[in-house]
Amino acid sequence: MKKVTHISQRKSDHIRINLREDVQSALTTGLENYRFEHQALPECNLEEVDTQTVFLNKPLAAPILISSMTGGSAEAAQINLTLAEAAEQTQIAMGLGSQRAAIEHPEYEYTFQVRKVAPNILLFANLGAIQLNYRYGIDECKKAVDMIEADALILHLNPLQEALQPEGDTRFENLIDKIALVCRSLPVPVVVKEVGWGISQRVARLLIEAGVAVIDVAGAGGTSWSQVEMYRAQSESAARIASHFIDWGIPTSECILNVRAVHPTIPLIASGGLRNGIDIAKCLALGANLGAMASPFLKAAARSLNDTIETIHEIQREIQITMFAAGVKTIAELQNLTLKEI
Repeated sequence: MKKVTHISQRKSDHIRINLREDVQSALTTGLENYRFEHQALPECNLEEVDTQTVFLNKPLAAPILISSMTGGSAEAAQINLTLAEAAEQTQIAMGLGSQRAAIEHPEYEYTFQVRKVAPNILLFANLGAIQLNYRYGIDECKKAVDMIEADALILHLNPLQEALQPEGDTRFENLIDKIALVCRSLPVPVVVKEVGWGISQRVARLLIEAGVAVIDVAGAGGTSWSQVEMYRAQSESAARIASHFIDWGIPTSECILNVRAVHPTIPLIASGGLRNGIDIAKCLALGANLGAMASPFLKAAARSLNDTIETIHEIQREIQITMFAAGVKTIAELQNLTLKEI
């Protein structure tokens, strides 16, 4: 029981720190360096501007993904249900936090099981890719997918966070071969994402060659998990070490261009510091297919379901107004726009 409490406490710590502390990266997303060319005569009607899209063969009302956040504690269970119900009502996609706690301790499975309130959403299961080097294999990946009736599996990469955690797993050697095996063996698409430090061209190439179906860049510019771990540190020395990585990572806008330089069409999710619909629209114009957020939705879900739904509707409306003012009526047209570099 001691380890169960430890895992659950870590999940609760992460929620508490993200809600109460300043854990913002010192870097920006880089999106402030781009702007749309305003069209004073858009030649379209606002109500006809359509934010609908399709991702992994699922229709979405808007190109929005609620990023993977949490699970593994009672508090996380309620947050996940709120987020999922909001996603169902607004027809957007959702990812769940790492399911390792539930794989190792089935009594936590309920904290991830949201299909009862969200039967139709595009839903992503989630495991740390590093666990493939710590005795996890295809069976655990399938279990994560089956546990929540997921449409796809996210394998997240977080070497810096693991290095800063006292309980971190840091044996990353030959991990790409195991990721490739999962891609070949799993009956659902495999997504690989970072957790806030971004994807380089080298890593994008490795992932695509391994057969990964989707990349989520999760670039720098938003929540810094080094700062989260700073607040969890068990000694002053560990806290100082973590604090020095506040400006580490690849900005989100640069990550999108990195992936697109390697592969022009692989499904691409942009995340890392996105805070509104204009940010998402910029990411789509740079080459992404979806924009994902965590912090704005976590804060809304901690308040209420209505606040979460309202937040989603605001972001969708911002995307729609951005498209209108830029003179495009569809997501496909938005993705063909060229942004101006400032």
